[in-house]
Parts: sequence; C-alpha cells; structure tokens
Amino acid sequence: MAVNKFFGAISALSLLLLLSSFGCKAQLSATFYDYTCPNALTTIRSTIRSAISCERRMAASLIRLHFHDCFVQGCDGSVLLDETPTIQSEKTSKANNDSARGFNVIEDAKTAVEKICPGVVSCADILAVAARDSSAAVGGPSWTVKLGRRDSTTASRSLADSDLPAPFHQLNTLISLFSNKGFTPREMVALSGAHTVGQAQCFTFQQRIYSNGADIDAGFASNRRRRCPPTGRNSNLAPLDLVTPNQFDNNYYKNLVQKKGLLISDQTLFNGSSTDTFVTEYSQNPQTFSSDFSAAMIKMGDLSPLTGQDGIIRRVCSAIN
Repeated sequence: MAVNKFFGAISALSLLLLLSSFGCKAQLSATFYDYTCPNALTTIRSTIRSAISCERRMAASLIRLHFHDCFVQGCDGSVLLDETPTIQSEKTSKANNDSARGFNVIEDAKTAVEKICPGVVSCADILAVAARDSSAAVGGPSWTVKLGRRDSTTASRSLADSDLPAPFHQLNTLISLFSNKGFTPREMVALSGAHTVGQAQCFTFQQRIYSNGADIDAGFASNRRRRCPPTGRNSNLAPLDLVTPNQFDNNYYKNLVQKKGLLISDQTLFNGSSTDTFVTEYSQNPQTFSSDFSAAMIKMGDLSPLTGQDGIIRRVCSAIN
C-alpha cells in the first residue's frame, strides 16, 4: 500500500512537471475565488449597485470601461493605470480622454475587497464583474463571469488610439476593428447594444445632427440641436437612447430602424448594409439580444487575459505596486 502511494505521488509530480514543460496556461474559471476570497463577488456587487443608485449613467460608464480595457492589450486592467514617467496612460488616449468614467467606482470596489482578502482579487477581474453587475442593475442581462485574470504592469496609449472604435467610424472600419479581436459582425452589433444606456458628449454627434443626411430623422436631428450647437458646448450631454436612456433594453435597435441613432457609429449598423438584418432581429426580439449580448460579453472577457504567474495583483488599481 505504501509503495502504491509512493508511486502515485511520483506519477502526480511527473504529470505536473510534464504540464509545466509544455507551458500549460492557467484557465479562467467562474469558481476562481471560491476558496481564496468567497465574498469577493458580493462585495464588488454592493459597491457597484451603490454607485449606480446614486447615478444611473454609471452603469453605462462601467460597461464601457471593461470594453475599453479588453480591446487594448486584453482584459488586464491596463485602462485603469495613471500616467507616470514610464507609463503612457490609456486614460489620455483619444477614445478615453475626458470621456472614460468610473475609475473611482472600481477603486472603491478594490478597496472594499482588499479589506477582506488583501492581494487576492485583481483589478481586471473587478472590472469584468462590475460590467456584469452594471448591466443587471439597470434591467439588463446577467452572465457568469470567468475569473482569474491578473493585472498588467504596462499600458498602451498608442494601442488605445489604434484599436478602439470611434463615434465617427463607418461600418467597414468597425467590422475590421472587431474582427481584429475575433468578433463577428453579429457579435459587434450585439455589443453595440450597450449604447441602450448612457450618454454621449456633443462633439461626438455634432457632425451627424448637422449633416442633413438621408440617414437621420429630421425631427430627431432638430431635437438634438437644441443642446448641441454647431460649435461650442462640446461637453453637453445627450442620451444614446432617447426613449429609455437609463434602462437596458432593445430600444437602441428600434431607434436605429427609425434613423434615430445618435452617433455615426450607431446608425451605420442600420444603413442599407450587411448588418441591417441583425439590427432588425434585435429590435424585434429582446430575448435574442440579451442572450447574444451576454455571450459576446463573456467572449470579450476572454481576450488575452494574464493568468498564472503572468502580471501582478495590484494593491490599488491606478498604480503598479
């Protein structure tokens, strides 16, 4: 019996050595913190819900923050890093400067988790959980978040500038940017549905509402011009979804069908091209949209995470330890 145990231990050790020799990559798992920090998810959710109860718009900001993290270097918390002599912060990129929000909420969630499990839960994971909890908090879908990401020690302003979609992008550019990250056009349209909540600054849609184009409803354009003159007042806000701006639903797609998309990058999804079919389907079937959005968000959370011994667990999300 003792001999069998000895050889069993040798076999297990050999297997571990064999796996490590092949560079076995740790996998994300929904149960990652079950033993090391069992109250992590409820602690994060409490912080997120509190922030959204104070400001509904924060739900959209946190979903966007996760997206802007994952599309640059993968889901590694790089978007949260402040500028330093050695780090060019993604916060100052074209897509994020003076528009990305919610950093303080993620930091609050990190502080709360550090109190119960110091040095265990990554900022990248907190960001992924916050996006899910934000959706659920405003009536949107929930999904199982896979965990085990670690935090980067670098950021890339240049990649943020090149890889993140802009509100002025047309369909072909959007399809290319999402394809580069492994997403199909259908998944891109589903992820765009996050614009069913939140607001945009005047400068992001000025060009569209003054274009007098055939792809914009005249009454909608006139309405939006009231708070967004041709020049100036660039930071004035307008809801991305005019109907239910604080509720996660499928009205975003109904708006597009009616030529009432706020951004050029919104309306281009329904403009006589290949993605019209997806927009029409989501406008008519909210359950399909919810299901596809959840699946696409899970897939996005899988983008090039740091796992195992890669990366670090930051003590605060805005700086390297």
